[in-house]
Amino acid sequence: MIENKLTKQFLSLQKCLEANLNASRSSIEHPGSKGDASENSWLSMFQEHLPNRYQVDKAFVIDSNGDRSDQIDIVIYDRQYTPLLYNKHTQIHIPAESVYAVFEVKQELNREHIEYAGKKIASVRGLKGTSANLVDRGEECSPRSLFRILGGILTLSSAWTPAFGESLQTALKERPEKERIDLGCVIEKGAFEVVYNQDGTLHFQQSKPELTFIYFFIRLLDKLQKLGTVPAIDYSEYSKALGL
Repeated sequence: MIENKLTKQFLSLQKCLEANLNASRSSIEHPGSKGDASENSWLSMFQEHLPNRYQVDKAFVIDSNGDRSDQIDIVIYDRQYTPLLYNKHTQIHIPAESVYAVFEVKQELNREHIEYAGKKIASVRGLKGTSANLVDRGEECSPRSLFRILGGILTLSSAWTPAFGESLQTALKERPEKERIDLGCVIEKGAFEVVYNQDGTLHFQQSKPELTFIYFFIRLLDKLQKLGTVPAIDYSEYSKALGL
């Protein structure tokens, strides 16, 4: 039987991530420090394996009105075409236009954490985005449409049995539009993807537990690829807010 090298590599990553998260949960007693360690494990995994066009940090997101999101555990954003508006003492501030996706990191998947993650996601989606004309190969192009920022939750375990049954899906359906979660990864149980239908139902897909990380990572890459490039910032809007 020919061994699937791709699957073997992803399983190795999954085992490494699970070991790091379990070590944080069992050896660190202070809740804040435990949370920081878990966030750092996820951040490292993203930073080491996403394409270079994507930057990943714990950060605030800010818009041209001066409104700011909650601090977000994982922000996937563009760094090539957009500036950091503040980058001191781990207080990174990223313009709303540069954000592709945001994730909340928790130890366990449960209703409380679904609601909490949804509110964090909404604090980003509710910000104002701008879009200016683009110049492509010397030709000026019309501003691109703003896309919907991806939102998700990342955990080690789940409080529910089964992990992805009616309890989870009900909690997801109850979230308002801006709080909706698109992707989730529960390292010990599997990963899931959600599409929200207009009639209020969900199209819900999940992975096998042994393929958790490969499923999550490939689905994330596919969604990021479909978003394309972030819009060009309309700096005149930022100038107005600054009184320039």
